[in-house]
Amino acid sequence: MRSPLRPALTSLCALLVGCAGPTSQGTGPLNRTDGNMVSDKVCTVSAEPERIPVGDVFADGEWVRDFYSGRKVQVEDGHVTLAAAPGSEGLIMLESVEAEPGSFKWAGATVYFVITDRFANGKAGNDNAYGRKRDGKEEIGTFHGGDFVGLTEKLDYLEQLGVNAIWVSPPVEQIHGWVGGGDQGDFRHYGYHGYYALDFTRLDAAYGTEAEFQALVDEAHERGIRVVMDIVMNHPGYSTLQDMQTFNFGGLFEGFEQYLPERWGDWRPESWENLHAYHALINYDHPDWSRWWGGDWVRAGIADYPDAPSVTLDPVKGSLSFLPDFRTASDEPVDLPVFLAGKDDTRAKQLENATVRDYLIQWHTDWIRRFGIDGFRVDTVKHVEPEAWAELKVAAQEALDEYRSAHPGADLPAKDFWMVGEVFPHSVSRSQYYDAGFDAVINFDLQEEALSGAECLPNMEPVYADYSDAMHGEERFNVMSYISSHDTRLFSSEADEDPALQKRVAAALLFTPGTVQVFYGDESGRKDGPNGSDAHQGTRSDMNWAELDDDETAETLRYWQTMGQFRENHPAIGAGRHALLSEAPYTFARQTRTDRVVIAFARK
Repeated sequence: MRSPLRPALTSLCALLVGCAGPTSQGTGPLNRTDGNMVSDKVCTVSAEPERIPVGDVFADGEWVRDFYSGRKVQVEDGHVTLAAAPGSEGLIMLESVEAEPGSFKWAGATVYFVITDRFANGKAGNDNAYGRKRDGKEEIGTFHGGDFVGLTEKLDYLEQLGVNAIWVSPPVEQIHGWVGGGDQGDFRHYGYHGYYALDFTRLDAAYGTEAEFQALVDEAHERGIRVVMDIVMNHPGYSTLQDMQTFNFGGLFEGFEQYLPERWGDWRPESWENLHAYHALINYDHPDWSRWWGGDWVRAGIADYPDAPSVTLDPVKGSLSFLPDFRTASDEPVDLPVFLAGKDDTRAKQLENATVRDYLIQWHTDWIRRFGIDGFRVDTVKHVEPEAWAELKVAAQEALDEYRSAHPGADLPAKDFWMVGEVFPHSVSRSQYYDAGFDAVINFDLQEEALSGAECLPNMEPVYADYSDAMHGEERFNVMSYISSHDTRLFSSEADEDPALQKRVAAALLFTPGTVQVFYGDESGRKDGPNGSDAHQGTRSDMNWAELDDDETAETLRYWQTMGQFRENHPAIGAGRHALLSEAPYTFARQTRTDRVVIAFARK
């Protein structure tokens, strides 16, 4: 019998959102023109003064300032004359000299996404929580040591980037053991990324303590940075040999325990086997699988659990990558799973007459109630019924209101709870998910469009115009766009042969209408790590802190910081209407009732 829990038949990319198409290739050789890095595809910028139209954004006689250079000029006859500053990549970013930083709007926000384990290691003492081990090889799927302490220590760095929200990978306790990684079972795959939950009510000890998590949230709030927590309601993590032993669920075939070491998680395959081979030891029809989540909680096709159909047949009730699928649509009350009921440190309690959905909503919103979380990034949205999301949003807002009431003196920037959903492959359109409680949905299109904008910013005009027109239509909505992600690819894989593109893409992304997401290391050209037989593991490489002192990387980082601070000061860039003012020089405006900018691009 092939186990339905066997995780290795598809990559984590399929688990989370599905895979994008082939990665674009880098551009040609480098040369320098006017002090700027260019290639055969990057348009050449001009250092000559440009006569820039400002339309009715700035009045005649008004003094404006180029944010990049700080130079001031007075508007005359609806125009200003300025040259792009050295290092600006041809950009002239105009604001009123009297402008004050605008009020925060989610549609103008810059959200920085970190996989906590791969970002910054602030405390080595928690690196091997629950007896987890390094593999001594490429460490593709092992825990690397990043934690809340390290992330907190980098908040000033994020503030300098103009970040006003952090998306933190799921911080809850993960499966303690590993599963075979990739199609070939060629690496040990732990839940370092946060998507293999064991206990939704506890923080994973590898990330840190509750006090350290609270310190992260509080210090982010002190800087005006909101904290968005990644959550999963579609599935828990896989079963593992180590968890079977630790929590006494499941069962082996009779006599097969002799093939396991004293600590089951230390099992190693024979020379002719791969890391999937341990499944042959496990009896998935054993009655003690009732001691795991149980058939009332999940579809898994083991023992007396109900089968989960393919997601192609039923995207809501189907199983992603053979993960156990939560029965969130069921209206039958359930008891607390046996293994959780016996887990000494869980906060999960028996709830009276509660469904699976009730438990999950209670567990997730408790993080808001206890720590003051500002928002959720919701995983695999289309694989859970919309009614569940609507209930979650109401409960989340109630939890935030409770936190604010209990902590009246706290630096808590958010009043309204924010939810953004991952619905692969959503584009810039108003779908039914906005009616299910989502304030925004992730836009998967920009990643395919950003390279052209990095090569030459005017190439983004039809993208910017289409996005703005759609989002400011009869029924307004918001999306969150990105250029790199943890389960598609890194932009650096496209820009590898041309560092100028990694720099210039900052403008293409950060001038995009709506919320934008920066994946950790976008600003520093972080490269892919090893991936084994799972092509997307490499996107979760360690943050490249050691490279930030390199001249080329430092220049790229400074540019991203300038672009980010300009966006942070002017929420109109993301939240305002886009208006093309001129094709030559390429010039556009963004305005809200309280904020306004004009952005020009000087090219030869």
